[in-house]
Amino acid sequence: MRTLEEQITQYAAYHRDRRNIATHFVGVPMIVFAVAMGLALVPLPFLPGQMTLAFVVTLVAVAYYFRLDYALGVAMLIYMTFNLWLAIMVAGQFTTGMAAGVALGIFVVGWIIQFIGHKFEGMKPAFFDDVMGLAIGPLFVMTEVFFLLKWKPDLQRYVEARVGPTLAARNGATIGPASGG
Repeated sequence: MRTLEEQITQYAAYHRDRRNIATHFVGVPMIVFAVAMGLALVPLPFLPGQMTLAFVVTLVAVAYYFRLDYALGVAMLIYMTFNLWLAIMVAGQFTTGMAAGVALGIFVVGWIIQFIGHKFEGMKPAFFDDVMGLAIGPLFVMTEVFFLLKWKPDLQRYVEARVGPTLAARNGATIGPASGG
């Protein structure tokens, strides 16, 4: 299993343009919410209570994030728990078919926002080369929140030493420590 540093660095290599990162602050939560809402519609009758696939997927994701890093795992637990609760509450306001349609609409809009960000970046999304990017995307956004709060400075230095700093506008330009940023 790759370390937190390896996962975030690989993902960050596709995300150095601040405009792209900004779109991820909107698009990724929309996608995560839409997935949770859609999966909340899938009951798992073989589990106790009223368990859904959303609960199981959230549990697995949070366990993975904890395995990578405790502090980020706690932050992701809080975020993912709230996200799951909100998705269940919103889904409950609609019929199953309408809830699925709302989730699909949010999912599509979230991805449109993502692709606009990658147009700014001049690079394809990370998951095109590594499907784990789909699981790392939410963690990357949380890591960027930590960086904004000046938390995890060692991780930020590690990432920037390997893939370069964030830029106001990348537009497909090659960056990295060797290119001088």
